[in-house]
Amino acid sequence: MKTSIFIQSRTCSLVLLLLCLGIATMYGQELVPRNYIAFKASETLAIDGKADDASWQKAPWSQDYIDIEGKLIPDYGTRMKMLWDNEYLYVFAEMEEPHVWATLKQRDTVIFYNNDFEIFIDPDGDTHNYYEYEMNAHNTLWDLFLTKPYRNHGKVIDSWDIQGVKSAVSIDGTLNDSSDTDKGWTVEIAIPWNVITEASNGGQVPEDDFWRINFSRVNWKFDLTDGRYSRKKDDNGKFMPEYNWVWSPQGVINMHEPEHWGYVYFSSEEAGGKASFSIPQDDYIKWYLYSLYRGVLQGKKDAEKLVAMPKTIFEKAIKPSLDKHRFGYNIWVKSPFTGKILTIKEDGEFRSLEEKK
Repeated sequence: MKTSIFIQSRTCSLVLLLLCLGIATMYGQELVPRNYIAFKASETLAIDGKADDASWQKAPWSQDYIDIEGKLIPDYGTRMKMLWDNEYLYVFAEMEEPHVWATLKQRDTVIFYNNDFEIFIDPDGDTHNYYEYEMNAHNTLWDLFLTKPYRNHGKVIDSWDIQGVKSAVSIDGTLNDSSDTDKGWTVEIAIPWNVITEASNGGQVPEDDFWRINFSRVNWKFDLTDGRYSRKKDDNGKFMPEYNWVWSPQGVINMHEPEHWGYVYFSSEEAGGKASFSIPQDDYIKWYLYSLYRGVLQGKKDAEKLVAMPKTIFEKAIKPSLDKHRFGYNIWVKSPFTGKILTIKEDGEFRSLEEKK
């Protein structure tokens, strides 16, 4: 078996365990997304599924992953690191798994029908034009581009590929061998900036800036037939539901609400630096506007009336408005922090604009 250091089990009280996990706290009715500082790599990284490079050794670990709704503790640990340089965004993830298995080998098949690791990237944080990347323990990839979330009936461009992506898997155990117990698997990914900056404002690498990103791990209960793994079925012959473990909790079983994704700040300091990052105050308003928007979109009772209710954020009062027009509506408010007009359109797109004089 290959050797590597995997996440150790912890023994602590429930309260301490929640602190260990760094579960996102509630702000009003919204989960506060997690944040991570990605430092710059000081050398060329070898994409081999391991984290032996000096920069990886210095890069901080994320918090342990949590169930997608932010309520339950996963059966197996997951954590990740990130780095970047002028050419690539790098991700390394470590997953505990006593039975590492995979069956899918054709690129752009539905990879989450196997246990998988997933990345979601929204460069400009408007919830539109974002990327999804999935891979399994065979290092089989599925990458796609979404013009809008499914709730807004956007297009899913499955033929889109991340040209030049590099990835590798390392297994601490044996793949598809039911006769032994594995420790887990790791993945290492290098995503070219020249591809993923295409959907960003300005098309630039976000040095000393942040993007909205989240990570998911799909894990299935399994059946064994003649030593072969497959997704487990219930007594009625239907596949049992998967587990969804994520870095930043969504609060709902749906990865395609990008307003919940985490914040990744790309520091110009090299790995080992001491950069800091705080989520902008306007984004707290943004989360609140999206909670109002989801109510209106879903047709909830009194949702439109709730838009006009005053709200206090960081001791500042705001009172959003819902303006209807012939093509739809806008939910908007003027920020008491920056003076910008923060708007969500009827199709869910977020805009932050300077007020016209």
